[in-house]
Amino acid sequence: MKFTSTDTYIAADDLAVAVNAAVTLERPLLVKGEPGTGKTELARQVASALGLDMIEWNIKSTTRAQQGLYEYDAVSRLRDSQLGDERVRNVSNYIKKGKIWQAFESDKKVVLLIDEIDKADIEFPNDLLQELDRMAFHVYETGETVEARHRPVVIITSNNEKELPDAFLRRCFFHYISFPDPSTLRQIIEVHHPGLKPQLLETALTQFFEVRETPGLKKKPSTSEVLDWLKLLLAEDLTAEDLRRDGVNALPRLHGALLKNEQDVHLFERLAFMARAQR
Repeated sequence: MKFTSTDTYIAADDLAVAVNAAVTLERPLLVKGEPGTGKTELARQVASALGLDMIEWNIKSTTRAQQGLYEYDAVSRLRDSQLGDERVRNVSNYIKKGKIWQAFESDKKVVLLIDEIDKADIEFPNDLLQELDRMAFHVYETGETVEARHRPVVIITSNNEKELPDAFLRRCFFHYISFPDPSTLRQIIEVHHPGLKPQLLETALTQFFEVRETPGLKKKPSTSEVLDWLKLLLAEDLTAEDLRRDGVNALPRLHGALLKNEQDVHLFERLAFMARAQR
């Protein structure tokens, strides 16, 4: 089965090609792009479209690669041995399986999402090279080797906060999710907000792209933010006329859904001040 757009997710042709290529090559798919462009949601939609379960591993700054394989609780075992607990005879009682182990031992093929890998330490990707390449790892405490029963579809996301090692990149199929063009964005909006009045949609999108393309903007609003903004416009029952700006007030209505830091708000306030000064 090939991945394409779904009822709730519009995938550009190049993204669908990347997903299917990674599945065919049995390589991890490394997906980069601006925050809010649907990287995490892509994994869920791939799992749904291919009829697979998904195992999600959310990476934090403190996450270690070993945690994805397993963790050995030596402290609990020591405590239980002091208490005379019979469980200490079996070391496997103190091993907690990680997300990669869960994916490897699954009775059927799954989608394994490693989300926001760039949040972790720079050595994190390198520490997973062999395991993701060979689809196997060794458990030193028990002496067993865990091999994947069914090679999972591995999708790795990155917000590009730091560079990933070349050796890791070489083992992945790479795709960058570009911000959608106006036509694709309209399709995405139609999926989430069907039947939007054409005049309101046209005015809102014109204003959104004006905001996004403003020189000096620190954080450009993303796909998820324009969807949130439109949801608010609908909740407030605003019309296209309500959105029109007179050039004096540069900030769009309900701008908190689009502008996410004070520098960008101040930028638009300065633009408004300059517009008033020229009148």
